[in-house]
Amino acid sequence: MNTPIKIKIILGSTRQNRFSEKPAQWIFEEAKKLEGAEAELLDLRDYPMPFFDSPISPSMAKGQYPNEVVKKWAEKINDGDAFIIVAPEYNHGYTAVLKNALDVIYTEWNRKPVGFVSYGSAVGARSVEQLRQVAVELQMAPIRNAIHIPVDIFFAAMMGKGPTGSEMFEPIRKGSMGDPVERFFNDLLWWARALKAAREI
Repeated sequence: MNTPIKIKIILGSTRQNRFSEKPAQWIFEEAKKLEGAEAELLDLRDYPMPFFDSPISPSMAKGQYPNEVVKKWAEKINDGDAFIIVAPEYNHGYTAVLKNALDVIYTEWNRKPVGFVSYGSAVGARSVEQLRQVAVELQMAPIRNAIHIPVDIFFAAMMGKGPTGSEMFEPIRKGSMGDPVERFFNDLLWWARALKAAREI
């Protein structure tokens, strides 16, 4: 394919002192190293959308959204070929602001792959499990591999101990069964290329 795969990385938290900025910046820098891909970081703080209040379901809106911030969000998502969602786990699930960002639009997500970087209780596994179900309903292709931030890295960062830059995540790449980050990107790019080609038919 001649055109690069556009990967949009979404910060799934807007709270003060959020940890998500650290893994989001890290995975963004890793994505920028990929051959044949372009990466962009999308911060939900920059898209202060109302909680879904449209009288028409986004699946029936045909891309016409009355709210100007939602329109800008839709344009960014429509431009993407693949997504990485940085998803903390709150109370056994994912954040309300992330659910809203997923719900306010529809067709822009369709037939595109999504992968997850997660952390928190149970290393974010329950957040990712729930998000996979939502992604399927949005006609997305959630990839099998996910990146779960180990608890020791998460707590060290939150308490200001250990490395402060992207080097804090290097231990993740040294798994007993190989590099999970490499597997994650290989999987995401395979699906992105396949689905982009199919969408262009």
